[in-house]
Amino acid sequence: MLETLSRLPAEIAVVVVGLLLALVVLGWSMVTLIHGPRAKIKRRLAAMGGGGVVGIRRGRLPKRKSVQARLKQVEGTRTRQRGYLLREQLMQAGVHVEVWHYLAACGALTVAMFGMAELMSMSTLWAFLTAVLLGIGLPKLVIGFMAKRRIGVFTAQFAEAIDVVVRGIRSGLPLGECINIIGREMSDPIGTEFRLITEGQKLGLTLQDVLARAVERMPTAELRYFSIVIAIQQQTGGNLAETLAKLAEVLRARKRMRDKVQALASEARASAYIIGSLPFVVIGALAGLAPKYIGVLFTTDMGNILLFVGGFTEIVGLLVMRRMVNFDI
Repeated sequence: MLETLSRLPAEIAVVVVGLLLALVVLGWSMVTLIHGPRAKIKRRLAAMGGGGVVGIRRGRLPKRKSVQARLKQVEGTRTRQRGYLLREQLMQAGVHVEVWHYLAACGALTVAMFGMAELMSMSTLWAFLTAVLLGIGLPKLVIGFMAKRRIGVFTAQFAEAIDVVVRGIRSGLPLGECINIIGREMSDPIGTEFRLITEGQKLGLTLQDVLARAVERMPTAELRYFSIVIAIQQQTGGNLAETLAKLAEVLRARKRMRDKVQALASEARASAYIIGSLPFVVIGALAGLAPKYIGVLFTTDMGNILLFVGGFTEIVGLLVMRRMVNFDI
């Protein structure tokens, strides 16, 4: 790269170096903004906000938190602490394989893609990048898509599952039998998860333990709400059917709000998709219409530098647009 820059005119070399430095500064700024000390402090303050110990003033006890505030606090804390590990993502996608099996398959696919790229007379750098992208990135993308889709189906069915529990409790059935009915009658993924809850209870685990494991397998806000409502009811008592009926209403209102926000953001999301895919469409069109014109980017050192810069800016732009149109409800 340095030899290529030295052969360029001074003005163009200065522009290229300045652009590269600007990209490095931009990347460093984004990393600092997301993972820097200030971001860590803000996340800690957000985790502690509303959840710290309230000082007792004038001999009075602190005000009792509402159930909704407790649920929101636990939801955010567990999401930040656990994240999405590979093993959990495989469970969320419904793929019943061991992690090392998945990694071995990805490694074998990467080697195979690298060999095919070498047979196609690609340069070593492009062959390596293609192999990594198709052997590691593509399976991870597919697993993420499957997990997101399965979680979405689970969330859409969960309010109906709570209604089954409410009707069962009002008719005199115990909570465990209601969970067993959901596992038998409802389809995957919610039937599978509730069957695992029933099997865990048969093995001797408490209801809170099996619900905690269910939240690890399916980390949705709805299941966390259900788990903590059950835990609070077991500690404090009360009318569980009435509490769960209100929870079902809250979850349906939450889903309506989410759908409304997604509908309002659909125009911005479509624009982001169009803008993000436009460079690839242009490259594909030029490759078919004028291959010699676009081939300069792949056959010359300067073209490789410009292609790298363009790819980096494209990735940064896609990440920025994704954060702009991604709303968490």
